[in-house]
Amino acid sequence: MAGARSLTNVTDLLAAIDEHTARLVSDARACDDLSAPSLCEGWTRDHVLNHLARNAEALVRLVGAAVDGTGETMYASPERRDSEIDDGVGRDPEVVVGEVEQSAVPLAEALRRLGPEHRDVVLERTPGGPTFKGGMLPFMRLREVVYHHVDLDLGFGFDDVEGDLQVLFLENELKRQQGVEGAPPLVLRSDEGDTWRVGDDTDGVPPVTGSRAGILTWLARQDPSGVRAEALPELTAGL
Repeated sequence: MAGARSLTNVTDLLAAIDEHTARLVSDARACDDLSAPSLCEGWTRDHVLNHLARNAEALVRLVGAAVDGTGETMYASPERRDSEIDDGVGRDPEVVVGEVEQSAVPLAEALRRLGPEHRDVVLERTPGGPTFKGGMLPFMRLREVVYHHVDLDLGFGFDDVEGDLQVLFLENELKRQQGVEGAPPLVLRSDEGDTWRVGDDTDGVPPVTGSRAGILTWLARQDPSGVRAEALPELTAGL
């Protein structure tokens, strides 16, 4: 696979989180209809923004679990996570957007507490649920902010993301595909000159081509409008 910004380069990731949070908040404040559908099926823009605020709070809890050993999980349960999002929908837009901005402040402070010694601490999404490691938390937040900025459908797309971050997200999406049994072999070629091969036997596999943004949109949001292929492989749900 092509090279990308390291997931362990926390300084770069934290700076990107701050920058992209500010861009998202600016676009959300200029939006005149948060009740309109987002690109997340079943969610309005209001739902997406409430999710981002609750996600920030959840990641603060996980930093506490990693650094202080609190034992907290990201969410108490999937149902509790969903209900907290739903409960926030319908409020004054300025309040909703303000929560996104305000919740990002303690999260930024918390993420800066993470050190190399916390990289391999195992954390839980819900009690007994999926796990991930402490070193992934900055990347997880950056992905949430950027992907859901796209989902707000306010004119910001993956083509507005810096090239190194496009590559970072692309390679993460490919790892998610690669980790699933039965995932198809993939050969991807970007218009920018990158080539990725995923799978044990990619000889003779027709390539999927497009811009980095187009390929990422297909991998991350199953939208094939920006890619070209003789026969488009069927993606898995990913890990």
